[in-house]
Amino acid sequence: MNLIFLGTPSFAVPTLERVVAAGHRVLSVYTQPDRPKGRGGQLAASPVKETALRLGLTVHQPERVRRPEVVEQLRGMHPEAMVIVGYGQIIPQSIIDIPPLGIINVHASLLPKYRGAAPIQWAIASGETRTGVTTIRIDAGLDTGDMLLKWETEIGPEEDAVELGVRMARAGSDLLVETLAGLAAGSIVAQPQDHSQASLAPILKKEDGVIEWNWQARKIFNRARGFLPWPGAYSYFRGHLFHVWKARVATEVPGEPGQLVPQKKHLLAVCGEGTALELVEVQIEGRKRMSGEAFLNGQRLNENETLGEESE
Repeated sequence: MNLIFLGTPSFAVPTLERVVAAGHRVLSVYTQPDRPKGRGGQLAASPVKETALRLGLTVHQPERVRRPEVVEQLRGMHPEAMVIVGYGQIIPQSIIDIPPLGIINVHASLLPKYRGAAPIQWAIASGETRTGVTTIRIDAGLDTGDMLLKWETEIGPEEDAVELGVRMARAGSDLLVETLAGLAAGSIVAQPQDHSQASLAPILKKEDGVIEWNWQARKIFNRARGFLPWPGAYSYFRGHLFHVWKARVATEVPGEPGQLVPQKKHLLAVCGEGTALELVEVQIEGRKRMSGEAFLNGQRLNENETLGEESE
């Protein structure tokens, strides 16, 4: 099948590789322009661009895909279908109408739940125990198109967003190739979404990572593993940023929410409703990540030492 591929992040890479390996002809790859990265601010290519160049594919990086000259460029390639995975731009109807088989999106949730930019992160942060991948034929809405195929999986009890994302990217690549085969054979019956069951997974903001210690430990634990690699889950220790990179729910300990409680070699924090969280891996602003035990060895905690606001 003659395809155009639109994608940007590492999550899209397995799908691009799988499409090529399956024998489809990728007419061109569209990805976001190179962006500054790191402290030096040097321009860096997206993971999809790097992969496309390695595979010998033509790459285009328009600042705005909706510009008339870009739409005409796409139309002139006469693709049978387009594949889109985390491209990062809204696709206008003028492009949606180009391929006869439509634009097929690999979305990392069991739609209609978790529409939006961060479905893996919000599914974990919300305490879901199952998730999956859905292929849809996109329309002008936000992940509202008709569903084609689904793949489901359990979320491991301690699995974080990075780990789950790797699994789902591989599964999504297989599901996309299966979807293309079904569309070519005419064997897939598209199913409309039940919009009344929809939930949103908006793009993450830094403030989403703030820990409210009066929450139950389970909620904080889910957000800590869900909001990786960014913004993570964080609070403040003696006025300095304090990241909780890894945690686990612990048996309850007495104290006020946010209070740090040493328990042998373990670092515990009191949470809401009589719950507690073990802080397994933490990081103080300006220092390297360390285990809870290393933190206890390096800090002399005051009695009733409490995590909290930046001003404290």
